[in-house]
Amino acid sequence: MIEKNIAYPTDSRLYERARAQMVDLAQLAGVELWQSYARLAPRLAAQVGRYAHARQFKRMQKALRKLKGYTGRVLRDIRRQLDEIPEEPLRERVLDKLVLVSRLLHQPPTDRGRIYALHEPEVDCISKGKARIRYEFGTKVSIATTLDGGFVVGTRSFPGNRYDGHTLGETLEQVTILTDHPPKRAVVDRGYKGHGVERTQVLISGARRGLTPALAKALKRRSSIEPEIGHMKTDGRLARCFLKGTPGDALFAVLCGCAHNIRKILAHLRAWLASIVVAILNAVYHPGRQYQTVTWSE
Repeated sequence: MIEKNIAYPTDSRLYERARAQMVDLAQLAGVELWQSYARLAPRLAAQVGRYAHARQFKRMQKALRKLKGYTGRVLRDIRRQLDEIPEEPLRERVLDKLVLVSRLLHQPPTDRGRIYALHEPEVDCISKGKARIRYEFGTKVSIATTLDGGFVVGTRSFPGNRYDGHTLGETLEQVTILTDHPPKRAVVDRGYKGHGVERTQVLISGARRGLTPALAKALKRRSSIEPEIGHMKTDGRLARCFLKGTPGDALFAVLCGCAHNIRKILAHLRAWLASIVVAILNAVYHPGRQYQTVTWSE
């Protein structure tokens, strides 16, 4: 998955950011607020974090409700004076912000479509099962590579935290479009059970029945995609997306796949050039002798 460039979404921070953004828009539109809570709200948001750190959850909930009330008062104050804003793009900005903040204030604690960032409302909360980080906030990405060379032949983002098995068909369709050749065999992990793909032979990790030696050898190559994804996250900046919105996620995933292929091609070219240089040096300094050329690769 690709994490988005957002802070950890706590309710106190979201309420405070929503209030501050609405106050800024009101000042820009010339709307005079009854009270902006510019002094009380930041102090209260910081106090919520202190109560949570001290495990004083009743006080934390009380302060959080009060902070939510401050944001709701500013929202209703701007809504009452909405007719005073001229019919220009500024009014559309104010309306969009009011709708977004209203969703934030009325969302239930366990809603699947929760807002985790005001500037990225499409962000999904994905449970990874890691001991260090239980949840990551971003978009799920499917990556397809070749078995032998590890070149990326398909990379696609899937907003909405979809099940892995339901994304396999669209991923294979993208591979077919980009390579102009439908894949005969796909090797996947156990998360792709129940994929429903029929035209391509799908080998799931851990399968034992009906495996020929060739299929067993191909199945062992499934883990080769893990270091490729690691290099894409560290060398290709796939770990965090800085582009905005769902189109930014899709574009960022494709660009990271292209950059990964370019780095692999350059590494092969450097190794080929190094072997040529070594052969030339052996021929110049030791003519008439037969030396074994030495090559290296990164």
